[in-house]
Amino acid sequence: MIRWLHKPLALLAALALLLFFLWALAALYFDAGAWFPLALLALAAGAVIVLRSARGTALVVLVGCATVLAWWYTLSPDNNREWRPEVARLPGAQIDGNKITVTNVRNFSYREDEEFDVNWETRSLDLDQLVGVDLFLNFWGPEHIAHTIASWRFADGSHIAVSIETRKESHEEYSATKGFFRQFEIYYVVADERDLIKVRTDHRGEDVYLYRMGFPLEDAKALLLDYMREINRLNQQPRWYNALTHNCTTAIRYHSKHIGAAGPLDWRLFANGHLPELGYERGVLDQSLPLEQLVEASYISDRAKALPADANFSNAIRQGLPGFSR
Repeated sequence: MIRWLHKPLALLAALALLLFFLWALAALYFDAGAWFPLALLALAAGAVIVLRSARGTALVVLVGCATVLAWWYTLSPDNNREWRPEVARLPGAQIDGNKITVTNVRNFSYREDEEFDVNWETRSLDLDQLVGVDLFLNFWGPEHIAHTIASWRFADGSHIAVSIETRKESHEEYSATKGFFRQFEIYYVVADERDLIKVRTDHRGEDVYLYRMGFPLEDAKALLLDYMREINRLNQQPRWYNALTHNCTTAIRYHSKHIGAAGPLDWRLFANGHLPELGYERGVLDQSLPLEQLVEASYISDRAKALPADANFSNAIRQGLPGFSR
């Protein structure tokens, strides 16, 4: 029996080591430079030639990969780089009880995706006037993957949106592959909805959906406060973005967990194009329509493109959507 078990376990160990080796090669390639993976390949090849032992070679490769992992964890994020103008300023929050003053709120006016008028604002928020939190879901390509944006509604008709993104340097473009490595700092874009939504609908041609979240009001307040505290922490201690473990959706779950409102871990948090299905199952989304009709009715790209970028934009895109007041 032991001999029978030995082979499957050995195969699993070999597969795990192979995956570790491939990760180490990729980490060296993206985070150190194109030539550095050759050193790890040379180490593995040398072990095969010199040791001529599967176990010995595996041990050398394991040590080499572990060394790469230890080095990788020494890479530090930094707030002091030459940033692209749309992420040049870090937002900050001054919290005084239920009053929040947010600095560096982005409200750019876009002529094209990368052609815009720069405008940074200071906004005053009153948690006593908070009436709810909503979720934008926008698709730029893959149907199983989306970008999420949380937005809080206030009784006076104002909104504040937060999009968790990569903070790109002036020479960088986003890469989904590089997002798995230590290439981008995480950045909380605190912005007017006109900025975040119209650039996506009007200039990037993305499909945007808007859902009213059925969070209790106290949870919506606590969630916003937790976002603001994290924004302040990032001013002092930047952290890396990771496309798998710390992205626009998993970060929302972390914040929800901090306030005791996170549900069980689910695969749809990673394949986040399926979040409406998950939210519907958990009763977080409006239940007045079947899920398929809810998704169809929540599509706002066409109306957002047709609307002017004026002060009524946020209220206008919500008119007639499921769960919102008519």
